[in-house]
Amino acid sequence: MRRHGPWVIHRSEQMYADPWIEVQRDQVTRPDNQPGTYATVALKSGVCVIALGPDRQVHLTSEFHYAVGRVTLEGVSGGIEDNETAEGAAQRELAEELGLQAARWTHLGQVDPFTAAIRSTVDLFLAQDLTECQRDLEGTELIERVTMPLDEAIELCRRSEISHAPTCVALLRLALDFSN
Repeated sequence: MRRHGPWVIHRSEQMYADPWIEVQRDQVTRPDNQPGTYATVALKSGVCVIALGPDRQVHLTSEFHYAVGRVTLEGVSGGIEDNETAEGAAQRELAEELGLQAARWTHLGQVDPFTAAIRSTVDLFLAQDLTECQRDLEGTELIERVTMPLDEAIELCRRSEISHAPTCVALLRLALDFSN
């Protein structure tokens, strides 16, 4: 038995696990002292990269995503491998997905895209001073590069045409930085 904020966890059981996701069900005493269960999902922590070129042009990905069943527009995103730092994962993902390398990296912070039932942090990065390199897409990735002005990408967030939460947060942080 252990305390977890105002909750008490009596027993935890792993219901499912693969390299990307773990599902856990806890037997708990809720904050109102009633018994219950609480299920959580742990996703591999990841990164989201906004590649910013000259004249404030951003390079984003356009890709069909299985879970939402549609093509989404977003920053370069991917999981952090066990042997990597967040910045190392960001560099690897940018090269793999868009065929870009960056000489200058800025960490824009970290977000928790979901907080009620999912544990998964995402480190946000700005990549600048870009050069082309060899792409190395995985077999599941059919990614197209979309380049547009930063202001247009921010407007697409406003209109929910970019709905990937880490991308929206990173773009809005850039908008605030550039407005000062």
